Amino acid sequence: MTYTIGIDLGGSSIKGVAVTASGETLSRKRTDFAEDEAMEWAKKIRLQLDELQRERGTPAASVGLSAPGLAAADTRSIAYLPGKLHGLEGLNWTEHLRTPQPVPVLNDAHAALLGESWLGAAKGFQHVVMLTLGTGVGGAALVDGKLLRGRIGRGGHFGHASLDPNGAPTICGAPGGLEVAIGNCTIRERSHGRFATTHDLIAAHLAGDTDATCVWLKSVKALACAICSFINIIDPEIVVIGGGIARAGKALFDPLQRFLDPIEWRPGGSQAKILPAQLGEFAGAYGAAFNALHG
Repeated sequence: MTYTIGIDLGGSSIKGVAVTASGETLSRKRTDFAEDEAMEWAKKIRLQLDELQRERGTPAASVGLSAPGLAAADTRSIAYLPGKLHGLEGLNWTEHLRTPQPVPVLNDAHAALLGESWLGAAKGFQHVVMLTLGTGVGGAALVDGKLLRGRIGRGGHFGHASLDPNGAPTICGAPGGLEVAIGNCTIRERSHGRFATTHDLIAAHLAGDTDATCVWLKSVKALACAICSFINIIDPEIVVIGGGIARAGKALFDPLQRFLDPIEWRPGGSQAKILPAQLGEFAGAYGAAFNALHG
């Protein structure tokens, strides 16, 4: 059976899928790696690719890869990723994986949206904004059915939208950026040192801790204001929200909708739906496979 492999490199794990052109999943794998061990992720990606192909008994017809950072213009590598995964910048994945066909490389948030558009929450929609809420905030947009890449691949980096001109900068320098307002990277500062993770904050909020509720709802209100802006700029049919923080479910989506209702511009009653992502941590791997099939 002809199949494609998609591999997604995260901050501490690698997700891989073997999938047919029709979207049938043949196998999935998740592999952790040590963040402090030089280039271990590169070795384990090659091992995971070998394992997936060995299970199928035949080589994949194509292989795609997604990773954090800006993809190079020739799509053979990640061109820019400051301060993380040292050795990733400029690594030619076709050469590293020794594949007979070129390995197209894609930004991880872009890949997650392609995966959700192919097999998940965004299937059948032509105008989509996607946000991934985790350590930071990733983002991507589908406009007229096409992935918004931009001139150098920055398209859809919604986590760096500035909400407060006097706020702390994101890693890209945007003052008071969305990821500063809700990303796990600032949870200690936002909670005055009380919580180490957003999940801890939400648990305290649900348990009736009024201070935790104040911090959490302030973050969700910031997210609603950002989404309101994205709706006015991109004019999507839906906004898909994924990432680890989205696993909070109603604790996130209910107040988010309440904050959004009075501020979203809805000409003629038109309203963008807010939907949870469906593919979980494998969205990027599916998107990488889709990109290899159609990119």
